[in-house]
Amino acid sequence: MLTELYRKLTDPFKRSIRNKLILTMALLAVLPVIVMTAMAAENTRSSMEEEIMQTNRANMNWASIYLGEQFARMNNIVYSIQISDEVHQYLALNKDASAASRFDEQKSMFNMLNSVYYSAGNYVFGVELYLKELDTLFTFNSMESRIKTVTQIPKGYRELFDQHKDFTIINDESDPDKFHMTRSMNRFEDQEQIGAISLEVKWAEFNQTLELLDTRGDYSVYIADRSGAILYQPDRTQPPYTEALQQVTKSTNESGLIRTANAYVFYNSIEPSGLRLIKVVPAHVINESALETMKYGLVVGGLAAAFSIGIAVLVAWRTSKPIVRLANAMKGIRLIKDKEVVRSGRVDEIGLLEKNLHGMASRIREHIRDNYLMNLEKQTAELKALQSQIHPHFLQNTLQMIGGMIYSQKPEDSYRVIRALSEMFRYIVRAPDGLVPLQSELDQLEHYMLIQKQRFASKLEYSLEIDGVIGDCYIPKLSLQPIVENAFVHGLEKKQGEWKLSVEVIREQDEVLIRISDNGVGIDQDKLSEMQSRLSKMSQQGDRVWSTGTSIGLVNAASRIVMNFGPAYGMRIESEQGQGTRVMIRIPCSTGGERL
Repeated sequence: MLTELYRKLTDPFKRSIRNKLILTMALLAVLPVIVMTAMAAENTRSSMEEEIMQTNRANMNWASIYLGEQFARMNNIVYSIQISDEVHQYLALNKDASAASRFDEQKSMFNMLNSVYYSAGNYVFGVELYLKELDTLFTFNSMESRIKTVTQIPKGYRELFDQHKDFTIINDESDPDKFHMTRSMNRFEDQEQIGAISLEVKWAEFNQTLELLDTRGDYSVYIADRSGAILYQPDRTQPPYTEALQQVTKSTNESGLIRTANAYVFYNSIEPSGLRLIKVVPAHVINESALETMKYGLVVGGLAAAFSIGIAVLVAWRTSKPIVRLANAMKGIRLIKDKEVVRSGRVDEIGLLEKNLHGMASRIREHIRDNYLMNLEKQTAELKALQSQIHPHFLQNTLQMIGGMIYSQKPEDSYRVIRALSEMFRYIVRAPDGLVPLQSELDQLEHYMLIQKQRFASKLEYSLEIDGVIGDCYIPKLSLQPIVENAFVHGLEKKQGEWKLSVEVIREQDEVLIRISDNGVGIDQDKLSEMQSRLSKMSQQGDRVWSTGTSIGLVNAASRIVMNFGPAYGMRIESEQGQGTRVMIRIPCSTGGERL
C-alpha cells in the first residue's frame, strides 16, 4: 500500500519535465521563506524559554528561603523544649524518686509542652517528647495530654536512633497531609542519644509559600527528601515525573536546572531541613506559551511562501512551455500509421530537435513495416504450438481416469460421467482456440471435477468460489484444467488422508485473480525455485516458446497468458513441502488484455 501511494505521488514528476521544473522553482522560492520563518519562530521560543527559566530560578530561590525560615521556626520550638529547665529537672530524677516528686515534675513537663504547643501556631498539631533512658513518651495535642511508659523505641523514632541521625522528617502514615519533624536529644558529654522531640505539622502550612511557584496548569511542585521520595505534592492530580525526580537525586548540587526530553526540572535545597524543593515545567508549556507570539510570524511567513510559490509556478510554466510543446509533437508521431504532424516552426534548439525527430520517425516507420508481419506470424505460430501440445496432454489423463470407473458404477452415475466427458469434448472441439469467456473455462473445470469427485468421493473435498462479476473476462482456452490436473498428479495422489482442492475467483477492479490451492505433498525447494524462475522469465521473448519437462501444463498455461495479455499478467506459484501448493493467475478484464 505504501509503495502504491509513493508511486502515485512521484509519477507526475517522473513523467513531466514541467512538473519537475515547477517543483524545483517552488522549492527554491519557498525554502528561504520557510527557513527565515522557522528561525524567527525558534528565536521567539528561545526567548520565551529563557524568560520562563529566569523567572522560575528566582521564584525557586525565594520559595526555598521562605520554606527554610519556616523550618527554622520549627527548629526553634524544638530547641526551646530541649533547653527547658523542666526537661533537665525531669532527666535529673533518679529511679528511686518519690511518686510525689515524679508527679510534680511530670506536671511541670505538661505545662511546658502546653505552652510550646499553643505558642507554635495553627500548623502544629501536636508535640511529643521521648526519653529513651527513662522509657517515657510524653504526648500533647488539642485532644489529649498523656505520659506513657514504652519498653521499645516507638516506630516513628526508630530511623532516628537506628541510623544515629540528628534530624528526620517522616510523613504521617494515617494522614498524608501531616508530617513528623523529629530532632535527637544528645548528652553533652558523649553526644549519646538520650531522647527525641517530635512536632506533628500540617503540610498546608507551606502552601502559601509554594504559591510563589505558580502551581497552576501542568506545573508540578514537590517537596522531596535526598533519596528522591516525595514527601508533599500540593496538587496530587498531577502524576509524578519519575524521570525528573531520578535526575535530581543524582545531582550533588544544592540548586540547579536539569533538562530532560520532556521537561525542565528546577530544584533548590531547603535549609536547615535537608529537603529539596522541586518544580517540573513540561516542555509543551513553553512551546504553547511561545505559540501565541509565533503565530503572527507564521501567518506572515505563510503569505510570503504562497506568494513565492505563485511566482515560481508562473516562471516555471512559461519556461517549460516550448519543451511541453515538443513532447506533444512527439506524441503525434505514429510509428505504424502515417500521420501528418503540424510543426511549431521554431528555429531554436527545440525546433532543431523537432525536425530531427520527425526524420528519425520516418526511418523507424519504414523499418517497422518490414519486420512487423514477420514477428506477428512468429508469435501466432508459437501460440498454435502451445495449444496443440496441451490438447493430447489433457485427453491422455482424462481417458486414463475414466477407464477404471465405467464398469464399477451405476448406469446413472456412468451416464453423468459420460455426459461430463461429452461436454468437455464439445468444449475442446467447438470452442475457439484463442480467448474464451472465463465462465466457460470454469464450467469446463466443473465437468472435469465431476469426474474426479466420482473417482475419489471418499477422500476428495472440492470448492469453487466466485467473488464479483466476471462476465467481461476472457482467458486462453484450457488454462485452468491442466493446472488442476497437475495438482492431482503431483500433489494429491501422493498424499495420504483427506484431499482438499479449492478454486477462488476474485474480481479486483479491471483485473481478476484466480487462486487454485491444494493440500498435497507440495514441491521440494529446488524444483520450486526452478519453476518460479521459469515463470518470472515469461515476459522475455526467448522464454515464451514452450518446452518439455515436469509440470508442462503450468509452464504452457503461463506462456499462453503472457503471450495473450502481456508481461504485466501471468502466473505465480507458492508451495511448502507437506503443506500443499497454491497457483495464482492474474488476467485483465474489459479490454481483453494486451494482445501481442
